[in-house]
Amino acid sequence: MPHADRAMADAVRRTSLGRLVRDDVLGMILRGEIRAGERINEPDVAQRLGVSRVPVREALRELQSSGLVEARKHAGVFVRRLDAAEVRGLYELRALLDGFAGRRAAQLPAPARTALAARLDASIDAMQAAADRGSVPDYYSENLRFHWLMVEATGNAALSESYRHVVQKLHLSRLTNLSQDLGMPASIAEHRRIAAAQRAGDAALCERLLAGHVRDAHRRLAGDPPNPQETHP
Repeated sequence: MPHADRAMADAVRRTSLGRLVRDDVLGMILRGEIRAGERINEPDVAQRLGVSRVPVREALRELQSSGLVEARKHAGVFVRRLDAAEVRGLYELRALLDGFAGRRAAQLPAPARTALAARLDASIDAMQAAADRGSVPDYYSENLRFHWLMVEATGNAALSESYRHVVQKLHLSRLTNLSQDLGMPASIAEHRRIAAAQRAGDAALCERLLAGHVRDAHRRLAGDPPNPQETHP
């Protein structure tokens, strides 16, 4: 094999391995197997996946650029702890993204809008079933799916990528209290109103309800009282 072709093949292989390692470590972080503030052991990751340290370092650099991990000089790479100000900022951004997705989802042509509405209703039923079982993790997972259905329905790849990064970072702050019921009945009622607005094709209402829902979710997480100046009909 010519030198140039061999170099290209090696680069492709390193890239593929880097993605494999990134997805593996990301999964461990999102499942809470590596907690916020904990160090990621590079040799252990390399040994477990049967790769060298090079793709592990590449994967950790990519996770660092996404804001999920941080490198500390002479100490290693750690899963980030988000402070209250960063969490608040991320929720503010997510409210904008969710609101935009809701507006677009309500503006879909009637057949696509109806099909999405059916999927949203099924998601709400799954959330209700999880709440009835008292399973906060199952409820939270289905909650994320409900919002992702809206985002995916926009067909906007840039929105999907930005939304995924925001939600992954916010997930770090949720892992510490996935066993707590943070207002599931109120949240389910909000989801039902959002789904009804989307089914009816009311873009302005759907956008307003989704943005308000995300802000309310942050207040419940932070333990703040509701804002009486904000109403979500």
